[in-house]
Amino acid sequence: MLRRITATRLARPVLIGVVVLCSVLAYSLSTSLVHPTRVHAAGALPTNDADLGTGVIYQVMLDRFFDGNTANDDPAGDTGLYDSTKSNWKLYWGGDLQGLTDKMGYLAGMGVTAVWISPPVDNIHTAAVYNGVPNAGYHGYWARDMYKIDPHMGTWSDFDNLVNTAHNDGIKIVIDFAPNHSNPNDTGEYGSIYENGTFEAAYNNDPNGWFHHNGGITDYNNLYQDEYYNLADLADLAQENNSVDSYLKGAINQFLQHGVDAVRVDAVKHMADQTGGWVRTLSDDVEAQGPHYMVGEWYLSNISDPTYSDAVRFADNSGVNLLNFPLNYALRDVYANNNGASELDSVISQEEHDFTWLNDQANFIDNHDMPRFLSVNNNDTRMQEALAVTLGAPGVPIIYYGTEQYLHNDTSGGGDPYNRPMMSSFSTTTTAYQEIHDFSTLRQNNPALAYGTYQQRWMNSDVYIFERQFYNSVVLEAVNKGSSSYNISGLYTNLPTGSYNDYLGSLLGGGTNITVNSGGSVTPFTLGANQTSVWQFTAGEPSTPEIGHIGPNLSKPGDTVIIDGQGFGSSGTVKFGSTNATVNSWSSHSISVTTPNVAGGQYSVQVCTSSCSNGYLNSVSSGAQVAVTFTVYNAPPTNVGDNVYLTGNDAELSNWSTTTSTAIGPADDPNYPNWFIMASVPACQTIQFKFIIITSSGSVQWENGSNHSFTTPCSGTGYDNVTWQN
Repeated sequence: MLRRITATRLARPVLIGVVVLCSVLAYSLSTSLVHPTRVHAAGALPTNDADLGTGVIYQVMLDRFFDGNTANDDPAGDTGLYDSTKSNWKLYWGGDLQGLTDKMGYLAGMGVTAVWISPPVDNIHTAAVYNGVPNAGYHGYWARDMYKIDPHMGTWSDFDNLVNTAHNDGIKIVIDFAPNHSNPNDTGEYGSIYENGTFEAAYNNDPNGWFHHNGGITDYNNLYQDEYYNLADLADLAQENNSVDSYLKGAINQFLQHGVDAVRVDAVKHMADQTGGWVRTLSDDVEAQGPHYMVGEWYLSNISDPTYSDAVRFADNSGVNLLNFPLNYALRDVYANNNGASELDSVISQEEHDFTWLNDQANFIDNHDMPRFLSVNNNDTRMQEALAVTLGAPGVPIIYYGTEQYLHNDTSGGGDPYNRPMMSSFSTTTTAYQEIHDFSTLRQNNPALAYGTYQQRWMNSDVYIFERQFYNSVVLEAVNKGSSSYNISGLYTNLPTGSYNDYLGSLLGGGTNITVNSGGSVTPFTLGANQTSVWQFTAGEPSTPEIGHIGPNLSKPGDTVIIDGQGFGSSGTVKFGSTNATVNSWSSHSISVTTPNVAGGQYSVQVCTSSCSNGYLNSVSSGAQVAVTFTVYNAPPTNVGDNVYLTGNDAELSNWSTTTSTAIGPADDPNYPNWFIMASVPACQTIQFKFIIITSSGSVQWENGSNHSFTTPCSGTGYDNVTWQN
């Protein structure tokens, strides 16, 4: 985005204890002590389009990566927006789809397993002028036609070639999709939107209501402004409009048909309530085409941000995971701004408690909307330390293009657009390049990083030692950002008894061996200044099935879901609660099943062979989803802190729940005392609902009278207006 139930949560595997058998030791100790050859690994863990945690995502701004075809630098029909001198940072500089295709081997060699590309759709052809400076949509977020490839990027043929080349190198393609808006509303093309060249609407020519006409956001703490005003001067699309809904879903489906594996959704905070709203219907539409990983941008600062709990609820209910901004904030605080390491432990511990699927959320140290790490602290070692935590912590790691080459431009503090310089080197020998490769190899071979739990093991202001564990597989990581060495005593681990070499060797100043004694104590050792070390144990194939991941985390009956883990054998059954699912394919590490015909809700899923696996939480919708805007007129007077919520008779409407963390809302009240909210509900069904008021003290005031009844549309969007029943 352009910015200016049990004691153990079942989504996390229930560990059966680390009882180390002789056979396990014989299998693993010899291999776990050897530093891997630095070549692109095929990987031992399963990979599929809904599970990207077994590797590394690389984020690319296409225009700034590599110019593979100079013929499209200033293409016919869209001329005048290219700057060959690269002096105007707001114009195209030549990078394109062919350029990324040409460098796919470079990415594969780094261990990249997925590439997130900036939106390649057709952007404005007329410059937007700000302060006399022409601006182009080189970044991809100023769409005019979401059904066409931008001519500066190439053609659909170039896109298909990119996808095929990536897949041949074992790399998935993550498409960036920006359904919140079109382009600037007051300059350039004035928000104009086309479908395959046919004009649909403009902000200043909008008879059919494609856009919200409320002006720009002035208060980002105002829920209604966040969702229904223009973000950063961009024409805000009205997803509740049936034509807009159809347009957007048709656009993303076209990319899925061209082989895209995953979707990054821009600005989800500005389209959805906490349970997903329209975005949940988008996720439902995407997953109907097959399992895909989805991640969205809900911008917030840290876990104290007033929208943090809303973001968590969105990730747990919408089918769309989140870019982990609180962890990003902590990583930059600790390694760029020299805060104490305890900030990282506090954030991860809190998030592990809050998120149902923490390992699906995405981690990063910087991106296209913030100054690069090295612009904040121009210290390569500190950046490498921050990368090591990003690559080892719970979640899916994302590397912003050029990080491995220490790319940065510090003009005006390094923010937009100076955080988007042209890629200047493709060296395969930098320390960061090798670091990313080694961690990616480990992620592909040791399930502790992709699927494991988190535990802080030893910490002071400089030293951060944490452990990841999936059953008997363990990774222990130590990072010392200080200029002094530390004697590490009193350290305990779940690594089996034995001696371990540093998995990273001397790459990050390490090479330290450790000895694990009976009971898990580690013989005291010295962790050197600015040293990062990793010790790991990869267990052998278990005799009991162990689920590590199920994707997507939200499906509906009839959808396909993929279960990843180990010890599945060659056949068995899969249960959603007590209901068996139809098995489509089965291997020792990955099972494809069809979501059974169960009621909407959250289920503990198990794989059963001669014995049954851990339970893993997975959510099921009541059916295909549509977005319906519910409005209640003349609600009773409310005081500051009181809000109106929606509750009803199915899982999407919270099954008549009445708390602020479960009911749907809060609703918006731009025309008080009338309130409205857009909710994702099952299509083609008759539902019952009521509005309630939840006061600041938590008390609940219900509408009187009978339940409201509404038959939802079978496709598209809908509206239902009621008057509060006194």
